[in-house]
Amino acid sequence: MTDSATVTDLISERLIPFPSPHFLSAGDLNPPAALGLLDLADAFVDFNRQSSKSLDLMHGRTVVNIFFENSTRTSSSFEIAAKRLGADVVTMPVSASSVAKGETLIDTAVTLNAMKPDILVIRHASSGAAALLSQKVGCAVVNAGDGRHEHPTQALLDLLSLRRAFGDVGGLTVAICGDIAHSRVARSNVILLSMMGARVRLIGPPTLVPGDADRWGCEVFHDMREGLAGCDVVMMLRLQLERMEGALVPSTREYFRFWGLDREKLAWAAPNAKVMHPGPMNRGVEIDSDVADDLSVSLIQDQVEMGVAARMAVLASLANLRGAAR
Repeated sequence: MTDSATVTDLISERLIPFPSPHFLSAGDLNPPAALGLLDLADAFVDFNRQSSKSLDLMHGRTVVNIFFENSTRTSSSFEIAAKRLGADVVTMPVSASSVAKGETLIDTAVTLNAMKPDILVIRHASSGAAALLSQKVGCAVVNAGDGRHEHPTQALLDLLSLRRAFGDVGGLTVAICGDIAHSRVARSNVILLSMMGARVRLIGPPTLVPGDADRWGCEVFHDMREGLAGCDVVMMLRLQLERMEGALVPSTREYFRFWGLDREKLAWAAPNAKVMHPGPMNRGVEIDSDVADDLSVSLIQDQVEMGVAARMAVLASLANLRGAAR
């Protein structure tokens, strides 16, 4: 374990300006930028494991988190990330804001912009909401999930977890399984994993795989055994019942029987395959507890830890970009 001064020096050495004024899509990155963010996030992992976790990289900067949908992991990790970087953080509960009184997203954006924040982190139920917000404010915008569109920081933290587990993502075969049609996580991961040289497979029932999935540059499977054959990574996705219009699966019991990951199905993948899940998990629906809680195969808790480090890298780099532009 490196000492505190060494870790802080390493962070300073690896700090780079973000390649885009906003982080709205995994496509805002390119391979060198993604690698730079991963290197920086790696240093933040070591930093976060120290007893003292306070930096001044964002001293005097203000980060506003506004979540129009419920969140545990993403919301709390963005708040922790910003505070550890030394930023002033405002987390705005939508239920207690003027949005609950009928204020539009645009009016909310204009109001917040008048307060001169440096970074706005937004989650919204509508695809494209983060991009719309970025056109109305004078600060950086980070997409923390917009409808079924994208969730780029989730893809970055997943990439960080995989790199730490395997050393290199290039050449890995990653199966993304489950409710792909409603998943912003799937879309961002397909973009970023493919960009970094991984082979991506999509596995799910026909009702839960987008009709245009064959144009995503991935192999598409509707049979779990066939799709998992030889996979290095199995990324499970929850059934997003709140986004479904009508019943797309017969029952959760039947879904688990055919599509839920248990020991038997995991054995169809490569011998040392790792399991991932962005959370929240529906145990007994898309994944069995025996698999999810087995740290010899599961990276799920590691993903949560990597979330803070990856988001620290994004926030620090965006602040560095804006600092360089001043």
